[in-house]
Amino acid sequence: MLEVTDLRAGYYRDLDVLRGVSLRAQPAAVTAILGANGVGKSTLLKAIYGFLTPTAGKVAVDGNEITGTPPQRMVNLGVAYMPQQPGVFAQMSVEENILIGAWTFRRDKSRTRRRLGESYARFPILGTRRTSPAGELSGGQQRMVELARVLMTEPRFLLVDEPSAGLAPVIADGVYATLDGLRGAGVGIVLVDQDIPRALRIADYVYVIDLGINRVEGAPAELGDIERTFWAWSQPSDAGVQT
Repeated sequence: MLEVTDLRAGYYRDLDVLRGVSLRAQPAAVTAILGANGVGKSTLLKAIYGFLTPTAGKVAVDGNEITGTPPQRMVNLGVAYMPQQPGVFAQMSVEENILIGAWTFRRDKSRTRRRLGESYARFPILGTRRTSPAGELSGGQQRMVELARVLMTEPRFLLVDEPSAGLAPVIADGVYATLDGLRGAGVGIVLVDQDIPRALRIADYVYVIDLGINRVEGAPAELGDIERTFWAWSQPSDAGVQT
């Protein structure tokens, strides 16, 4: 289990964006974090992954505290992160981009080959474009490259920030289908999203946060018309807070 308890964090001293957020994410399940712009969703993922040092609270995996662990060490703890902004190296080939994910075990050639083969089995289109510069791929295919790269390390938990941002609806559907499939493979997904309908379709459990605190939580079927409620909450939440 990935557990966050009363986490507080921000970008400026004495000004926390997160003001006591808690959540629990299970393996082989999708945990969705919903909320308006500026309420702290992306900040939460950054604080979990060590890009931000929390001012209070804790993060734990299977009861072992990992609060403030540097990002470069998180991979060894079984936690991976895919940011909202595109992250491919445009001039490098598709395969070179994916192999960056194998850096921590690069000397283990058999494991590298096995994981690369699994990546191409999961994303067949990338196998046909393995020598192409990643910058020539469509937005959806670049998202596939990013997913293939972070999955090279066989993470137990994957933190995903706005996976469909900037993608056409049909391509976004494909990205969500991939995330749904990862749950079936035993990976725990912690998904930050503003695309409420798609997130609810694949989520096993949902947390709604507002102004840096937990507002409501539950299984999607228990939350009623969360879109309407979410819209009402979001109106005063957008001013001046950046995530």
